[in-house]
Amino acid sequence: MRIVSGAYKSRKLHPPGNLPVRPTTDFAKEALFNVLNNLIDYETTSVLDLFAGTGAISFEFVSRGCKRVTSLDNHPRCVSFIHKTAQEFNMVNLFTIKANALTFVRQAHDSWDLVFADPPYDLPQLPDLPGLVLSGDTLAPGGLFILEHPKKYSFAEIPGFEQHRKYGEVNFSFFRKTEN
Repeated sequence: MRIVSGAYKSRKLHPPGNLPVRPTTDFAKEALFNVLNNLIDYETTSVLDLFAGTGAISFEFVSRGCKRVTSLDNHPRCVSFIHKTAQEFNMVNLFTIKANALTFVRQAHDSWDLVFADPPYDLPQLPDLPGLVLSGDTLAPGGLFILEHPKKYSFAEIPGFEQHRKYGEVNFSFFRKTEN
């Protein structure tokens, strides 16, 4: 596993083998960021990475120059690995939070310009995640929400849905929070 582009390009990530994760493939990661290159200005974007796992997506956002990246995961070893790696790479704008993502989204008092979520594919609340993020305060007005999900889900009917992208077995749905 490696960082695909940016200031930390080609830096290798060595997560412990005992993490309960399903990392996004390098192929899907690269394709996702190729889309994002045309949608956001990294240097002015704050990012919340829900269900961060190994932190690979968070590290990509930091590498591309995002002003603030917050990695959130419920598993202590995942949070520890992300925190330790960020320190090793001297990533001063990456912050870690150990919390339940669904509870955090419901109770957050801060907002981000972009929220990325890669929940476990068997998460019972996965179909409700777009509505939860788009209706709460976690995503800033006009902000972008990206959900990685299995192919069995379609979110095209949800208000704010913009597009769906498929890369191999990885599916991304993009949503925009309407301005208030």
